Amino acid sequence: MTVNLTRIYTKLGDGGETHLGDMSRVSKLDPRVEAYGTVDELNATLGVALLQPGLPQSFAEWLRRVQNDLLDLGADLSVPAAPVEDSSSGKAERERLRIGAPYTEWLEHACDEVNAKLKPLRSFVIPGGTPASAHLHVCRTVCRRAERRAIAVGEDVNPEVVRYLNRLSDLLFILGRAVNEGSSNEDPPTQPAGSEPEERSKSQAASEPLWDPGAHGSNTAPQSA
Repeated sequence: MTVNLTRIYTKLGDGGETHLGDMSRVSKLDPRVEAYGTVDELNATLGVALLQPGLPQSFAEWLRRVQNDLLDLGADLSVPAAPVEDSSSGKAERERLRIGAPYTEWLEHACDEVNAKLKPLRSFVIPGGTPASAHLHVCRTVCRRAERRAIAVGEDVNPEVVRYLNRLSDLLFILGRAVNEGSSNEDPPTQPAGSEPEERSKSQAASEPLWDPGAHGSNTAPQSA
């Protein structure tokens, strides 16, 4: 697959339309454009996550692989499935880059490898903890939106695209947890003299914030700073 980019602006999209991968013209609001555009956004958020301190090198290598795979996925989304071949024309459809099962299987293996080392969850995770984990949660939510946009394309979308995005969001969630858990295994910071034990335990548990249902009921008055 050859890509030659000699000029970035073409003015061909000034009227609100763009070319798909098969060179057909559609509105920039077309569901297919929305889908691969959101995948592009996801790739950009991964680039930001890779810059965060505390991200293990092995995870960074995985995310760089994912970034390349997302370009494959965007290429898949950009080309509609070919109509059933007209036997009378005798023309064979050009082979296109498509996401296959091995892409998704790799994600599943990565999920299983990391998740096996994590403590069982006792509540829903609140995004945060460390900068790397917080950014991975941003990536996860963008990935979920990309999945919804891919589904909105309709029956014409490659089913493996949807499966891949679904597993990728799972992996990003698991990596976010693993980054926080790795942080909590480091030596805790020294607490100020006179700190209560409860405060120390909350500080140490802050590496993985968890949802506490109903913790701040409507009768709870805000505290003055």
